[in-house]
Amino acid sequence: MIAAAIFVILPLCLAFAAFSDLFTMTIPNRISLIVIASFAAIAPFSGLGWEEIGMHFAGAAIVFSACFALFAVNVMGGGDAKLLSATALWFGFNQSLVFLVAYVGMIGGLLTLLILLVRSQANTILAIGLPVPNSVLLAKKIPYGIAIAIGGFLAYPSSPLFIAALEGLK
Repeated sequence: MIAAAIFVILPLCLAFAAFSDLFTMTIPNRISLIVIASFAAIAPFSGLGWEEIGMHFAGAAIVFSACFALFAVNVMGGGDAKLLSATALWFGFNQSLVFLVAYVGMIGGLLTLLILLVRSQANTILAIGLPVPNSVLLAKKIPYGIAIAIGGFLAYPSSPLFIAALEGLK
């Protein structure tokens, strides 16, 4: 049961956040709350020790501090900051850097370039009548929840909870 929750909850929340950000340019607070609450409920039963769980919270607090600073200077959206911090909780202190830099940063850069390319052709796309969400064509900001979700999907197999769940199945 614990392994099933580990395999389903974070990916499902990330997928929901990505679709919500794509179509509405918002990430509901309840997604981040579910991610945090589910980690708190699952981690003690997954084989992680209390010290390791504490390090997960420490890593998430560091990510939240950086995201809060970026939000304060209007570089990052509030929903993106909360989702990124909550997701970092699942990756822990050591794996969060890999998740953030190697996956979210790279995917985010590619996503931004792709959206800017699409926006440069907005008149053509609108004239043809292609069904492209307004967040991609007309919004001033980038729906970065998509990059967070894709980065989370790619990094998730190396996360401590995922590995602990696999070990528990053996």
